[in-house]
Parts: sequence; C-alpha cells; structure tokens
Amino acid sequence: MPVLRVIILWHQHQPFYKDLVSGEYRLPWVRLHALKDYYGMVKLLDEFPNVHQTFNLVPSLIAQIQDYVSGSADDPFLQVAAKPAKDLTPEERRFALQYLFQANPLHMIGRYPRYRELWERFRGSGNTPERAEKYFQPQDFTDLQVLSQIAWFDEFFLQDPEVAALIQKGRNYSLDDQRFAIIHQRKLLAKVLPAHAEAAQRGAIEISTSPFSHPILPLVCDTNAGAVSTPRLSLPQNRFRHPEDARAQLQRGLDLHQQVFGVRPQGVWPSEGSVSEEVLAIAQNLGVKWMATDEEVLGRTLGVSFTREGDGRLPAESAAKLYTIHRYQGAQSEMNMIFRDHTISDLIGFVYSGMPPQEAATHLMRSIKQSAQPILDKGKDAVLPIILDGENAWEYYPQSGREFLRRFYDALQHEPSVEAVTVSEAIQRHKDFGQLSSLVPGSWIHANFNVWIGAAEDNRAWDYLHHARNFYDQASASATEPQRKLAFEEILIAEGSDWNWWYGPEHHSANDRDFDELYRKHLSNVYQALGARPPDYLAQPIMAGIARPAFLHQSAYIHPRITGDMVRYFEWMGAAVYTADHRSGSMHGKQFLLDSVYAGIDESNVYGRLDFADGKVPEMDFDLVVNLESWNADSAEHDGSRPRRALRLDVSVQNGQIHDWKVSLDENQLLATSPESTSVATLALAKNFEFKLPLDWLQAERASKLRLRFSLWRQGLPVDALPLEGWIELQLVSEEELAATA
Repeated sequence: MPVLRVIILWHQHQPFYKDLVSGEYRLPWVRLHALKDYYGMVKLLDEFPNVHQTFNLVPSLIAQIQDYVSGSADDPFLQVAAKPAKDLTPEERRFALQYLFQANPLHMIGRYPRYRELWERFRGSGNTPERAEKYFQPQDFTDLQVLSQIAWFDEFFLQDPEVAALIQKGRNYSLDDQRFAIIHQRKLLAKVLPAHAEAAQRGAIEISTSPFSHPILPLVCDTNAGAVSTPRLSLPQNRFRHPEDARAQLQRGLDLHQQVFGVRPQGVWPSEGSVSEEVLAIAQNLGVKWMATDEEVLGRTLGVSFTREGDGRLPAESAAKLYTIHRYQGAQSEMNMIFRDHTISDLIGFVYSGMPPQEAATHLMRSIKQSAQPILDKGKDAVLPIILDGENAWEYYPQSGREFLRRFYDALQHEPSVEAVTVSEAIQRHKDFGQLSSLVPGSWIHANFNVWIGAAEDNRAWDYLHHARNFYDQASASATEPQRKLAFEEILIAEGSDWNWWYGPEHHSANDRDFDELYRKHLSNVYQALGARPPDYLAQPIMAGIARPAFLHQSAYIHPRITGDMVRYFEWMGAAVYTADHRSGSMHGKQFLLDSVYAGIDESNVYGRLDFADGKVPEMDFDLVVNLESWNADSAEHDGSRPRRALRLDVSVQNGQIHDWKVSLDENQLLATSPESTSVATLALAKNFEFKLPLDWLQAERASKLRLRFSLWRQGLPVDALPLEGWIELQLVSEEELAATA
C-alpha cells in the first residue's frame, strides 16, 4: 500500500529585542510567546505518540529564552506590570493603558471578564491613554497588571493550582497576587527548552534550526539576488555581498542547537524560506542534510504554476511534482529539498480559527488526503509538507487552538496509510525523489525578496548596514578581541530579516517605531563597540510617516537674547517651531528627552532653541549635536545634490552645564571652538539650550535655504532627536519676503 507522509513543521521565531551594549530588552514578545505557545505546542504531542513533528527553533529565540530563565532579561512591559499600582508614574500609567491591552480582544482579553471590563472602559473613554487615565483607579491598574500577564499563560500552565486559583479570584488582586504573576513566569519559561529536548530524545519531534539572527541568507550573500527574482527591482545604492556572514549565521545556529540540545540539527528552515544556490552550497558545506521553502520557489524553478482547481486540489501532474522530496544537485552541492503546500498551511494560519474545531480538523484531514490522492492512486508514496508559524496563529483561536489541534492529531494518527513524520524520517523512508539541477532564488512570499528589499526604506536600511559592515572591516584590525566580538554580533543581529519586514509598504504594527529604533541602535552599537561615534543619520528614523508632530514655518526675523535661563515668548515669536508628538511612538525603552525646537534667522545670524521634556535638563551627562546645512534653491538631497555648506555643532554637557563646544566642517576640520569663538557665537544652557551662530559660517549669502536638526547623545549613542523625520527648513530671504509668505 502506498503511504502518505505528512510533514508538519512549526517555525518558532522571534528577533533580537536585546540591546547587547545596554543589556536591555525593548519588546516582550519572546517572554510572552514563550509563556503562551512554545511549551504547549510540543507538550501536546505527549497525548499523540504516533504524531511526529518538526519544530524549528530560531537561535535568536533560544538565546533570549535562556536570558529570561537565568534572570538576566527584563523588558519595559514586565517592569510596568510588576510595579505596585500606587507607585506608577503618570507616564507608566499611560504606558500600561496603551500596551497592556496588546492582546487578542476576543480570545485573550475576552476570556477574562475583568480584563474585558477594563478594556471596554479604556475604549469607551476615548481609546487613548491620556483620555482614559482618569477613569482608572489603583485597583483597576493592579487588576490590569495581573490579567495582562495571565492572558498569555499556556493552556497547560493554566492548570497549575496556584494559577487556577488566581483566575478563579477574577478581580481585586493584591500585591501578593501581582508578585506571584510576575515571579512565577520565570519558572514557567524554564520548562520550554527542556520540553523540546525531552521530546526530541524520545523521537517525538525533530528540532531544526535557522541562521542565527534570522537573516535573509540570499540577500546577505548578495543583495543583487533581489533583482534576480524580480528583474528591474530598485536596489540599494551599495551592493551588500558577504557570503562569509551567511556562513557565520548558519554555523552559529547549528552550534547553538548542538550546545543546547546535544544533537547537531540535520535540517534548516532558512529565514522566511529564503534560498538560493549559493545558500545551498554553504549549508551543505556545514553538514546540513535538508532545507525547506515554499511551493512557489519550486514552481518558478520548474516553470510551472501550482494553481488549484475549484475544489482546492492541484491537477494530478502538478501534485506529482509538489508532493515528493526533491534532491537538488548543482555544480558544487546537493541538498534534500522540502516544498511546503502553501494553501493547506495558510488554512491553518488564517482560516480554521473561524471554524468550529471539529469541522476545521475534518476539513484539514480531508484536504490532505484529497491533495495527495493522485499520487497514491499511481501506487507511489506521497509527501505533503505543512509549514507555518507555530506561534502567531493561536491567539486567533479559542484556547490557543488546542481543541482544533487535538482533533486534528487524533484523526492523523488513526488514519490508515497516513504517517505523521519528521522531515528526516520522511527522507529516510522516501524512495522516488524529484530531481533539481538548478534553483531560482526566492522566499515563501511570492518566490522573491520584495518584502525585504526594493522599497526606499528597505534600501536605506541595507545601505546603512553596508556602511556599518565596511566600518567594521576597516576598524576591527586595531580593536581588541572583545570589541571585535561585540561589534560583529551587532552586525549579525542587524542582518536579521525582521527589521526590513516592517520597512516598506507591506507590514505595519503598533511597534513599528520600536523595530526602527532597535535596528538603528544595533547599527549604532557597531560603531560604539569599536570606539567610534555612530553617523548622525542613525539618530533619525528610516521609517517614513511614523510621527506627525506640529510644525510651524518661520514667519518673521527673530533677535532673541541667548541666555537659556527662561522662556521669553515674545523674543521667539516668528521662529520655526517643531513640537514632538510622544504619543505617536511607544514609551517602552524609549527616552523622550526633547520636547520642542525653535529656529530662525535675522540679517546676520541663525538662532536655535531646544526645550527639554518636562521642562528639565536631563540629569546625566550628555552631548547635544546640531546639524546645519545651507542649500541652493535648485538642489535637493533626493536628486543626489550636496549642501553648499554643512556644519556640525557639538556641545558637551557635564553636571548640567556646558563644558565645551565646537563647530566643525567635518570630523577633522574645526571651524570654531570654545572659548576662542565666543565673540562671534553664543551658547547657553539653563532651563533650555539656546545658540546663535553667524550665517557667514554657512556661506548663506549664496544659498537659498538652511536646514537644522537637533539630537541628544549619551555615551556615544543617539538617545533622542528632533525632528525625528527630516529637518527644520528656514528660507534665506529678506524680512519683507518672509512676512509676505507667512
């Protein structure tokens, strides 16, 4: 009898939320998904001994779980959830209201009546933290803090008697309840990796890996691969080509798995199913036996379209091509290749959550059998791979989809002539392999890389990575071994796919700004680790359209006195004003230190003023940087033009006072320094920071506009900037012309 072998591969993945320099975690998703999904997904198989599966654990996820288990990881969400409600600052209360409701409203919030009650109160009071805050008392916040954690607990963890008692209590939680909900998490997280190791040891699962920080390997090998998959695709200005990094990413992933689980992985789910012939050669050289990707990559390679018929099945000829294991044999390598059934995988990810569990399980089992039937009818074995995220879908299912999975697994293990096997088991048992002599580079999304390259934001991110990687090559030889190691780790993290997932037009989330800031922070850390100052552009978002703060153009010449000791409203009337919108970005991990900036000119000078958040100069030592540029009327950055003159004002602030300052044309050409130039330039810091610089320094007499940007740096890294996007622009015109255009 021919056999249908069903491969189920769950891909468990989170990017690096950890700043390696500060040790701080920016986002909580490793902790929350490790509480909710990873343990239960593998533990469930204890009930179904004949259902074998493959779990792909991304190394960046494993490393971060280990941090939480050891107690060395913390994140702002956890900090706010753990703090006694009566001690929360106004900012922390608003943070709690904005971010502790980040859960599925129906299946996670709605599961707990008190949590739903608080969520409905939040929505009913304006749906913004600022409006809702006055409607929440300390007990409301305590209940929110506790329930926002329990809502992420795995179904198996909810059976814990102490956790069950907490749920039964329902509301009016005490500080002891709150402490338990926080402290108990570490014990639960400690179960995740051992559960996988134990299941692998008894043969229930195979554990595969991905490259360490989840990069798109073909693009790390060569960004020009983007145009191979999509001809005429817009590429970054600088070609990124580092196959040695791709090898290091994969090597480190394999090594970590061997270290954690005691067995070297046989297979790899490459990040986002991204493959190329160059990647296969690297993988084979490292001892990898199989790799997996999407059916569309196979379709483009073979020149066929896997188009389903009206009943959702493939024509017999197409089914025979897809439902087998292929052996790629190129000039330099060979590899067993698994190609996922895109349609059936997506049914689990996006469709079955809206169906009754038994109906969904029955439909899935029928779809699997019907899809493979044309191959079985010819007396041949069939292999049907189902591959998808093992975490993101379950918050859309009641009770994390466990009833659906139980009914599906039960049907799977009792179906005659159907085997639920790991990838390696399928390879060992298969006989009639498909043959491939070439492979079109692509990912699981449309068999191309357009999500990660091609859009303006994507390409800018690759260019910034290119510059950081080149700087590493130039500076690492003179650095110490710890410096080199840290800098290279940050490069590998910055090569991860998740940053560009959020750049470009395809994907957006409530944490867009966090991912943008994390990416630029990792790049900044490369420079800092090697003893250099990061480029100024890393202080500004790559992502366009994140914030829309208030901005007013200059409407009149200004002549303010530079004292910094008080806000003189009338002296700054007519200045251009840029006011930060702190609500548009997340508060967690981000320090908002700058509130607003003013800028303007008169006949001879350019003036600037920086107001600090909460009206207070930050207590720590820091540096202020003001970038100033003069431009001709017919020149613009986007057309490749350069400014007529570009200056950088560096101000060192120590113990709340200006220690020294300098103005430079570049890092090696000083134009002015303190105290020598105080007769022509004036700077002051008291309640705010103010400056006056001569327009002559900017060759303004031959330019048509100025633009300015302010940023605050600490320990060589950008902390905050205004404007966050672009520049403040000032027109170099007479006072009469300025008034006429106001």
